[in-house]
Amino acid sequence: MPATEPRFGSGRRTTGLRLASLLGAADPRRSAADPRRIGAALLAALGAAILLAAPAVGRTLVFCSEGNPESLNPQLVTTTTGMDAAWPVFDTLVAFEPGTTTIRPSLAESWTISPDGRDYTFTLRAGVPFHRNARFRPTRPLAAEDVVFSIGRQWRADHPYHRVSGGQYAYFRDLGLPDLIEAVEALDPRRVRIRLREADATFLPNIAMALGAIQSAEYAAILTAAGEPERLDREPIGTGPFSFVAFQPDVALRYRAFPDYWGGRQPVDGLVFSITPNAAVRLAKLRAGECHLMPFPNPQDLDAIRADPALALMREEELNIGYLALNVTKPPFDDLRVRRAVAMAIDKAAIVSGIYGPGGTAARSPLPPNLWGHDPTLQDPPLDRPGAQRLLAEAGFPSGFEAELWYPPVSRAYNPNGRRVADMIQADLARIGIRLRLMTDEWGAYRAKMLAGVPAMALFGWTADNGDPDNFLGVLLSCVPARAGGSNIARWCDPAFDDLVTRARRLPDQAARAELYRQAQGIFRRELPWVPIAHSAVFVAARREVTGYRMDPLGRHLFRGVDLRGGEPRGAEPREGPEAGARAQGGAGRVP
Repeated sequence: MPATEPRFGSGRRTTGLRLASLLGAADPRRSAADPRRIGAALLAALGAAILLAAPAVGRTLVFCSEGNPESLNPQLVTTTTGMDAAWPVFDTLVAFEPGTTTIRPSLAESWTISPDGRDYTFTLRAGVPFHRNARFRPTRPLAAEDVVFSIGRQWRADHPYHRVSGGQYAYFRDLGLPDLIEAVEALDPRRVRIRLREADATFLPNIAMALGAIQSAEYAAILTAAGEPERLDREPIGTGPFSFVAFQPDVALRYRAFPDYWGGRQPVDGLVFSITPNAAVRLAKLRAGECHLMPFPNPQDLDAIRADPALALMREEELNIGYLALNVTKPPFDDLRVRRAVAMAIDKAAIVSGIYGPGGTAARSPLPPNLWGHDPTLQDPPLDRPGAQRLLAEAGFPSGFEAELWYPPVSRAYNPNGRRVADMIQADLARIGIRLRLMTDEWGAYRAKMLAGVPAMALFGWTADNGDPDNFLGVLLSCVPARAGGSNIARWCDPAFDDLVTRARRLPDQAARAELYRQAQGIFRRELPWVPIAHSAVFVAARREVTGYRMDPLGRHLFRGVDLRGGEPRGAEPREGPEAGARAQGGAGRVP
């Protein structure tokens, strides 16, 4: 089989690897003797063989993704995994220039903003076609009514699609968009106007995110008439470079290149997300040729990847934060003295050195240091365990207390190994008398518990989706997302902090906004709803036949324009010296 083809089902080695990963052989906490699990895994393996080895698509690019998307509708997701699954299918009105956080036209070829900053009028590209499937053959190209539908579904509680598939638009709500938007109006088939209640400097970056994906109102109407509106979210139709083919949870997502894509035909015929939660298994599949790219390699594997002549390693200084959230509504973490004691007892330098490696940086602020608005003068509370014990005694806990610490079951750049981070925090806090029980759950359930505000202590993290400080301070720490279901899992709502963040959104001048964000970070440091742990560079490993892949400062894995070549690699990154890469606002590492 040519080198550009994934070797699914091509021999015992790869089949055994695939079955081993499905059986959970890489996870020592699971018992291989459980017949129910083996039976389920064999069914999954059969599904994988059917889904991944389907011969209908020619040259197929395979991405070993780290998990299942929570939905195939990007309006309903908040994770990088869910957004990655959406980007092949959907476009937005405006987009980020590849490798940067600069806004550029996308489905809207141009737009104007009124002098008061409240009215945005978008002119759509002419003749942009939608995908088609067995249930839908579009009768018209993209039109303003599709924009009205896509925004209206999230914005209007009385919209006929608002409650479909559970109707939880957490990200849209956490950004304050339901209150910000006053009207969405189709002026003619190619022009749409969005009126805001007040000027907001974050509006364009926010609608460039995955929640701004434009769906087909015509498709929605057909599904409504058929009595199955939920299919809109299970069998998505968009205008993007790839059309959706199939999804089998825990196995794979499959896409086909859309021949009529307005941005040009893709160089590959198909795209597969081979769902592989374990980083070691992802790397083994990459080496075996079962996939072409993998995200989030284990830090301890980076040198081996660099040394492998068949692989290339890419690095990007991603905009991210890993943190320990302390739920301020749950005793004893409602007491600032307890929160400060926790912060003074954790040895962040040891965590970064032992788990993140050279790609990690100890965090002092919610904002990463490569994002404008970051305050470099912030200082951590000192590592002072005797002082921490004194604070606990003052708070009424001279002998400490018991608590649960939740850790994520998946690997992310901002937390490469949740269990090991939790182990180190457990050991640190035991020295001041805080006795932790470590808890976790599968990723979907874990995430649901976080958004519901269940844990008192939890490890979580965030990767920027638009390159604006508000995407950290507003989404993760302001009062709106502190409500049930919101992304502020510490449930911290400080009126002074909230006022600064809200005022910053209204200002067009970046320097003035940065000063307000500096003040907000000072309040955060004083009140400590989190213990910031680390910021991390992100790595992607690829086979050297991959060309055109570009790293992204917003943590997205994008496959527009990515190709495969046969024969010897040409122009690949040097295998010695630092990985190719750049800072968040000036280009990105890539496979040439």
